[in-house]
Amino acid sequence: MDINWSDLFNAIALVLIIEGLLPFISPTSLKKTYVSIQKIPDSQLRMIGLISVLGGAGLLLLL
Repeated sequence: MDINWSDLFNAIALVLIIEGLLPFISPTSLKKTYVSIQKIPDSQLRMIGLISVLGGAGLLLLL
């Protein structure tokens, strides 16, 4: 299995772009979101993370 390094770097670049949009567009909203996230129990955050990982992996398999 050959790794297409160009695709990997493109994917990383897209993640960085998407992750940077909210702080660039609305930093105040991002800060409020971080404060509200601190109130969520760790177990619920882990479940949200797991669902996100599984959803991303499923989408990747479909593509």
